Amino acid sequence: MLSFKEVLSNSELPHKLGYKNSKEMEKDLRKSYPNNTKDDDEFQIFEFKKLHITQWEGSAINQKNMIVKKADVLFDMGEYKQSSLCYQAALEYDPEDAHLLNRIGDNLTRLGQFGDAIKNYKKAIKVEPDNEYLYNNIAIAYLNKGEPDKALKMSDEALKLNSENTTILYWRGIIYEMLNEFDKALKYFDHVLELDDSNPDVWNERGTLLNMLGKSEEALLSYDKSLELCLDDFKDSNTWASKGNTLLGLQRYEEAIECYDNALKIDDTNLIILNNKGVAYMELNDFQNAIKCFTKVLVMDPSNPDAQVLQEVCLDYL
Repeated sequence: MLSFKEVLSNSELPHKLGYKNSKEMEKDLRKSYPNNTKDDDEFQIFEFKKLHITQWEGSAINQKNMIVKKADVLFDMGEYKQSSLCYQAALEYDPEDAHLLNRIGDNLTRLGQFGDAIKNYKKAIKVEPDNEYLYNNIAIAYLNKGEPDKALKMSDEALKLNSENTTILYWRGIIYEMLNEFDKALKYFDHVLELDDSNPDVWNERGTLLNMLGKSEEALLSYDKSLELCLDDFKDSNTWASKGNTLLGLQRYEEAIECYDNALKIDDTNLIILNNKGVAYMELNDFQNAIKCFTKVLVMDPSNPDAQVLQEVCLDYL
């Protein structure tokens, strides 16, 4: 156990814990433990001794497992950099652990380091060449990197291994969507739903695609199905907003406002939803309520151009 003051004054500790320097370590500790950074606050420091795989016995194996568990917790907390460092430490015990290589890739993807993520996924494939998820993860990384053509090629490889994997089929639909091949994307989303119709994300994406194809009424049915299945509040908010936007385009303004209200119950600081709700009120000639929406936006973002212009238009009608 070391006090916070002792941690900061230990010149060897940053390197042992994977930081570039003491400033980076201090910044990360203050961010991760904002209520425990007084000089006398205590921290438990773990250091791990590397053993060759031939020396693995009870305690050594448990040591690796402990590092992995810590990495998993950090990943779930969104501490992707530190999680990646822990997985790398665990990887030293077994450089050919495909699971760890994959998890390092997952962390790097979330850090925006897509090229490095792809390298780790490819290392994992050398160990597990028949793992379709690894090819799919490379496809997602290429997609995030802005290279959908390469993503499609990796998706091809994943499908060769398992043509009925709903995760791979879903992401293949996303790839075609990014390539603006909406009919092909819809085909894959429909195929996913034939295999498993319980995924709200697929129904939501299908609704978005149908909107792009000018099939608004069908899109509404997909959004309703997504809302029926959705258990995640944040995704729920997005789906309500998407349904509201569809109704707005269909000139069903009162129904659109109801959807925006449902979205705002979950995410009441979403400026886009507030602006769109204001537009719906404008279409109903209810300029007072429209102004209230735009005012809320401007309180949070005084320079929001949409709210500024729309509020001025409303004032001209009063």
